[in-house]
Amino acid sequence: MNDPIVIMTEEPLGADDRVNIERLVDGGDIPLVVLVPANTERHMLVDFLEHLSLLEIAKAFRELTAHTPDPESERAEAAETLAVSLAALSGVGAGVTGEVVDGRAVDGLVSKVKELGASQAVVITRPHAIADTFHTDWANKAQDRLGLPVLHLYAGSGFIGDS
Repeated sequence: MNDPIVIMTEEPLGADDRVNIERLVDGGDIPLVVLVPANTERHMLVDFLEHLSLLEIAKAFRELTAHTPDPESERAEAAETLAVSLAALSGVGAGVTGEVVDGRAVDGLVSKVKELGASQAVVITRPHAIADTFHTDWANKAQDRLGLPVLHLYAGSGFIGDS
């Protein structure tokens, strides 16, 4: 059996994401472990600037006035994202398991990669203009801490982030 691939996602994985992971596995007998952070550690100012940079003006101002979700609802949303993602990857590789990560997302990814002795990590996010531009996204942070390449994919597309 091959080393597992650890996948961190903030978005529910779908058909396009499955195709990307199938290409990565390439028919191999590789176990997949999906991690979904309960708290995505988003910052209001960064989110605001990000929405503006993507010309999402209404969304930028709408989220400024939105209330902060409580930890229970964040965890429930993460559990739903995990369930959808596990279903989307069902039958790929040597099987797929997953868990919701409490605490900091990158810490959870680094910990799981080390625990499993994984030789590959994948981060799947929606585009984050500010974090991606300044290399402060999860993939870059994890790569710096792990010392191994971390593939950064954009959810629902074949686009690769710059990590």
